[in-house]
Amino acid sequence: MVRIRLKRIGKRQQPFYRIVVVDGHDKRDGRVLEDLGYYQPWLKNKKSELKSEKYLSWVKKGAVPTETVATIYKRFSKLAAQQAPGVQGA
Repeated sequence: MVRIRLKRIGKRQQPFYRIVVVDGHDKRDGRVLEDLGYYQPWLKNKKSELKSEKYLSWVKKGAVPTETVATIYKRFSKLAAQQAPGVQGA
């Protein structure tokens, strides 16, 4: 099973995660099929970047995101909708 999950990198007490697509049987920090973005939870605004087109294409192919990655995607898509130029509420 193909999964979309976090790969931990960074220093101790300052985690930095890459959002990656991996085979479900590989280790957490093992071989990566594709890199989709990153997530920094220790910053005040919890900075993240996610390539949403690639994320959606992997989900359509059958990749299953973890709960954390799904939450990051929801937050990311909500922020992107708010920051879109020319979009006004009805």
